[in-house]
Amino acid sequence: QVQLVESGGGLVQPGGSLRLSCVASGTIVSIYKMGWYRQGLGNQREFVASITNAGNTNYVDSVKGRFTISRDNAKNTVYLQMNSLEPEDTAVYYCNADLKVVGMPFNDYWGQGTQVTVSS
Repeated sequence: QVQLVESGGGLVQPGGSLRLSCVASGTIVSIYKMGWYRQGLGNQREFVASITNAGNTNYVDSVKGRFTISRDNAKNTVYLQMNSLEPEDTAVYYCNADLKVVGMPFNDYWGQGTQVTVSS
């Protein structure tokens, strides 16, 4: 019924930039919030950024001033512009959406993840 597909990950040198995209598809009635989480090797999955349908944004402290989250409601798409990337940003980045599917209440859905590697 619902699929979240991430793209845009890859290998980049410290100080570089990447833009991640996540497209939600299926029998979607409404999307309340979309965001990004990440999980590095040996670490727990952590919150990175989110944006609500009203445009309210939230970021983990470590990425403030470097990452920008945005959305295109018409395309059910969320973006994460990542600038000044650091080795500590290396992780699998997962798209998350709080949305309503036809015949179901609001619930959380997850993408498959996209690898971001920041290395010299």
